[in-house]
Amino acid sequence: MSDSTSNVAFVRTEQIPPSAPPMAASGPVKWVKDNLFSGVFNTILTLVAFYVVARFAVFVFPWFYNGVWDAASRKECLEILDGVNGACFAVLVDRWDHLVFGFKYPPEGYWRIILSVVLLLVAAAPALFSSLPRKLLFFTAFYPFLAFWLVWGGSLWLPLTILGLIIATLLIFRLISSEISVDVRKLVAGAIGVICGAGLAYLLFIGAQELVFIANSVGTEGLVSTVAYGVFWIMAIFAYVFCIPMGIFVGYAIFNSFEDGGLVSIVASLLFAYLAFSFLLAPIWMALNAVAPIELPAVASRDMGGFMLNMLLGTICVSLSIPLGILLALGRQSPMPLIKGVCVVFIEFIRGVPLITLLFVANVMLAYFLPPESNFDLILRVIIMITLFSAAYIAEVIRGGLAALPKGQYEAADSLGLDYAQATRLIILPQALKISIPGIVNVAVGLFKDTTLVSIISMFDLVGMIRGPIQNSTEWTSVYWEVYGFGALLFFVVCYSISQYSQWLERQLNTSHH
Repeated sequence: MSDSTSNVAFVRTEQIPPSAPPMAASGPVKWVKDNLFSGVFNTILTLVAFYVVARFAVFVFPWFYNGVWDAASRKECLEILDGVNGACFAVLVDRWDHLVFGFKYPPEGYWRIILSVVLLLVAAAPALFSSLPRKLLFFTAFYPFLAFWLVWGGSLWLPLTILGLIIATLLIFRLISSEISVDVRKLVAGAIGVICGAGLAYLLFIGAQELVFIANSVGTEGLVSTVAYGVFWIMAIFAYVFCIPMGIFVGYAIFNSFEDGGLVSIVASLLFAYLAFSFLLAPIWMALNAVAPIELPAVASRDMGGFMLNMLLGTICVSLSIPLGILLALGRQSPMPLIKGVCVVFIEFIRGVPLITLLFVANVMLAYFLPPESNFDLILRVIIMITLFSAAYIAEVIRGGLAALPKGQYEAADSLGLDYAQATRLIILPQALKISIPGIVNVAVGLFKDTTLVSIISMFDLVGMIRGPIQNSTEWTSVYWEVYGFGALLFFVVCYSISQYSQWLERQLNTSHH
């Protein structure tokens, strides 16, 4: 007799686990099929690309594999290779410190550069990643002054005093703009207006005298000299006639801003900063250093070089050009004709001049506009020119972001009762900057690579070190691929990291809904 339970139907109480998709419908096989062999044309291109890569690898691999890392000169490398295809990587082992730090920076101070780079990553992290505590931004703000002391050396009290004067300037701005009463601000606006109006009139008068001197120096010999003579004289007459009216206009504009406190606060802060840095900086830090000296061996700017110089110029100029570019973009959007005109002329002039021309101006021409026997550091001059050049391009990128915002965003800010500063800071700029991220990163990467142009004006950055002290030495003459490849690798790492961060930031800020 059969078992009675064998005729009972089975009923499943749980769902059958889903089966894995076929290999051709997922995973690497599907990716290869969709991206490399999706059609006849793509298949041909893929095969051609594989062929080119294979031929390149066949040629380059022995060059890397047979590379010589231990040799005292290129001649010794060739003797070791004995006709075999191979690289002379010994130049990197022998001159790595020159490529990275330059050939004049004291070796006992290399730890200062390395520490400043490590602290740069720590200081940049809170500004780049919003998930980190906001309190760390205090170190971000303090880092530039610490890095200045580490790289240049000297007394620590100098950058600390500069930091203190900047904080005092910000406190004065806040005091005048929001802390004092309108009546007191009216008195301050009147005093600042008189000082600045008289100062502007005096500067225009001095400028007119200089224009007359230039016109007489040009003379009237020849057609070009005659035209230049007339142009300078017209400019001088204009400055003579309008120096006092322009001073009165500017003074009244400052006085007229006492109610909202905007313009008078800015001008008063700038005036205080000028007086403080001109007359208070040196006595304060020297007195503090006499009481408690905290010093590192000073290093002159002319002794800095290698990839360190490129990093220094790139970091400082990008950090300064972004806020300056924002101000220029907002100024170009301003309804005030004077501010808009100045911003438009500045942006269009800078964008119409090659960077190498500005670097030559920084290296040669600026000395003619300075007082006799004045010492204006070359690196500082180069930083100013590169920052102005980059700021003009960033201003246009941000202006594009501002133009891309719908008019309703501005109207919404007005309906909430926000003033211009609040609307710009809370509503307009965050959206415009999000749109402008790709363009800003593009300018930043281009600027970092353009720092190699300083080698044209005899600054020994990475390219300057390769073209100068390394390839002109008797040991490593005619060595090209190894050193330039090392330099390209350093720039690629930095630029690729910037690009990847910008893409990550775009994904984080993508708040659109589909």
